[in-house]
Amino acid sequence: MAFDPEPGAGLPPDYAAPVHRSLTEPILMAGAPRAVAIVNGTLAAALGLGLRLWVAGLVIGLIGHALAVWAARHDPDFIDVTRRHLRLPSHFDA
Repeated sequence: MAFDPEPGAGLPPDYAAPVHRSLTEPILMAGAPRAVAIVNGTLAAALGLGLRLWVAGLVIGLIGHALAVWAARHDPDFIDVTRRHLRLPSHFDA
């Protein structure tokens, strides 16, 4: 089997492969990334129920969720981008 430099060169001109929308969209919970929403809800519940700081739990939960939704609207993969940004050095020597 030879290397094909042009992907799709051997396919008919009107060939299309349907891809379901769920395979391309990020997993969100109420507009925030799933992992962030779970961590935020757990933290808010721990403050509200565990420490009995109801107001602080609600405020942190609402503000945290609003910030996560705002960031996900601008870039749904902001968590992965932030992790990569923190993991890689600030600059590379040329």
